[in-house]
Amino acid sequence: MMHAADIVIIGAGPAGLAAARSAAQRGVTVALVDDNPLAGGQIWRGGPQHSQHPQAGKLWAELQQMANVQWFMQSRVVGQAAAAQLLLETPQQTFKLAYRKLILATGARERLLPFPGWTLPGVTGAGGLQALVKGGYPVRGKRIVVAGSGPLLLAVAATLRQHGAQVLHVLEQSSRRKLAGFALQLVRTPEKLRQAWQLRSQLAGVPYHAGSYVLQALGEQQLRAVQVTIAERRLSIECDYLACGYGLLPNTELAQALGCRIADSAIQVNEHQQTSIENVYCAGEGTGVGGVDLALAEGHIAGGQAAALGPPAQRWLTQRRAQQAFAERLQDAFALRPELRRLCDPDTLVCRCEDVAYADLQAHASWRSAKLQTRCGMGPCQGRVCGGASDFLFGWKPDSVRLPISPARISSLITLHSTSPVDGD
Repeated sequence: MMHAADIVIIGAGPAGLAAARSAAQRGVTVALVDDNPLAGGQIWRGGPQHSQHPQAGKLWAELQQMANVQWFMQSRVVGQAAAAQLLLETPQQTFKLAYRKLILATGARERLLPFPGWTLPGVTGAGGLQALVKGGYPVRGKRIVVAGSGPLLLAVAATLRQHGAQVLHVLEQSSRRKLAGFALQLVRTPEKLRQAWQLRSQLAGVPYHAGSYVLQALGEQQLRAVQVTIAERRLSIECDYLACGYGLLPNTELAQALGCRIADSAIQVNEHQQTSIENVYCAGEGTGVGGVDLALAEGHIAGGQAAALGPPAQRWLTQRRAQQAFAERLQDAFALRPELRRLCDPDTLVCRCEDVAYADLQAHASWRSAKLQTRCGMGPCQGRVCGGASDFLFGWKPDSVRLPISPARISSLITLHSTSPVDGD
């Protein structure tokens, strides 16, 4: 089966939705593709119509009225089937989707770092537990420690508390000095300052510790406690869950497979949000993690440029510039401390899919060598977890992306192999 659209957008989060609205206003046909059942991405999980963000509901309402916007939900990109053509898979079928212009709004994923006990049941990603709770997972009365780095920790803790959890501590690895400097700069982005104040108000009474992080998770078949360092003091905290995440990493796999230039773990774009590949654009966290307001600005610019609308509106250029500056301050304030590289014991698993321990990886000098000799990164997640961890631990960068982009049915792989312009192996 073949579908086609003038502009195909991969990702229906804030950036993808903004790009769709901007492009569809030009009258071109737009196809929105997302592997979730509902639009909104991770930030507007459950649908943008339910978000409190001032632009979410309006954006959603406008898109629902646009007859030239097609929706392909629960659809995953398997790979490139031919020039300007993608192969997609749904739970029911496999089909091809052709385009004139392509916009990548593939977002970001949570960075998880290994430490002793991190594979115990009860230890989750911070954003991962937040997503589960938003989807109905019960945490009422559960004792939870939230740890890692970045503003997401506050949002996660607030969500958990709203659903009845007992948030014992929030542990931020960044130093108090860096956090104080970042907080002072929030006056330059009043909306971010308001959001931070609201979150902190919702967490009144919950201890927030700077310069603090998890050393190990304790338990046999289930998490029972975490050993942490708080202000250079070691202590053990009994808990039911540990929600631990160290910021976000851009999803660049599809862009890499298409041949787009990647640098500093992000997809490189010009002032028009165009990648190094003609007719391929990128918006949102794929270009570098910067938050929802930057994603919206980049999405509107990318959609307009792909649809040949002319120069972007000054509003979006101004918003992009301000939010890029905020993203730079964010990256500096929450840079990961080197102590986190020394948490692993020799037998601590780094690749959970293939049970590859830290000691097994130390003998290798590159990601390729580790993959060939240990199968690190070759499991179901295809390096999406251990890849970010090994980059931080060893400085390794993946040198290629193999198709399929995500796990797929054998029948889909046969279709891809029979049509792909690139030799598969």
